[in-house]
Amino acid sequence: MSDNTNKSGYELRTELLGMAMAIVSERTARSIENEFLKPEGQRGSVDAWTTEEILTEAEKLYTFVQKK
Repeated sequence: MSDNTNKSGYELRTELLGMAMAIVSERTARSIENEFLKPEGQRGSVDAWTTEEILTEAEKLYTFVQKK
């Protein structure tokens, strides 16, 4: 039985970017939630995610996919 669900390189990269955005967004949300657990006056600001962070995470995922 052949696998007809192979994705093109563009489709794969698009999905990996979506996964990377979710990972980085969750990481940022967790950092914000952790700041709210701190007492008043000890809370710090949390930087928004950057495009570079998304691309770095996507490259990690792509490297994993390329491994055999």
